[in-house]
Amino acid sequence: MAQLPVFDPEDVIQVEQIEPTPPANERSLARRVAVQVLYEVESAQHPADPVLTRHIVEREPPRQVVRYLRKLIEGIVEHRTVIESAIVRFAPEFPLEQIAFVDRAILSIAIYEFAVSGRVPVSVAINEAVELAKHFGADGSAAFVNGVLGAVADDASVLEQLHHPDGDDEEDDT
Repeated sequence: MAQLPVFDPEDVIQVEQIEPTPPANERSLARRVAVQVLYEVESAQHPADPVLTRHIVEREPPRQVVRYLRKLIEGIVEHRTVIESAIVRFAPEFPLEQIAFVDRAILSIAIYEFAVSGRVPVSVAINEAVELAKHFGADGSAAFVNGVLGAVADDASVLEQLHHPDGDDEEDDT
């Protein structure tokens, strides 16, 4: 019988845990919750409305966060087909089903914000998406998200196809 190793408490390696930065503002918080809602909707195939409602009830975010969160989720669900077609077009080396759920959620949020609704400046949407990818994604997620969104933003014809004049009346900001 093999001899078990002797455990010495001094052999324990200290692990540094890095806390994520807090959201910069209410819209940043709404985006973080939206990633989690969209992740659950995609990965578990749950309907968006009950998932969104549960996250709102559990977290009790401020009213402005809830308002923007609802706009994000409803807009992404409504325009899912055109958003996904943009992702497929600008990430051709990855079939949609091979892109991580988290990365798809982050890309969807940014594309909805700067291209479909047109209410968030491109640079703000991309910067926020890269931060979300650093917070929630794998090692290469931030670069992947940045590359796809940069390509979408640089293609005027795709932006024109994505933009819908029926966006909300909210002013542009983060």
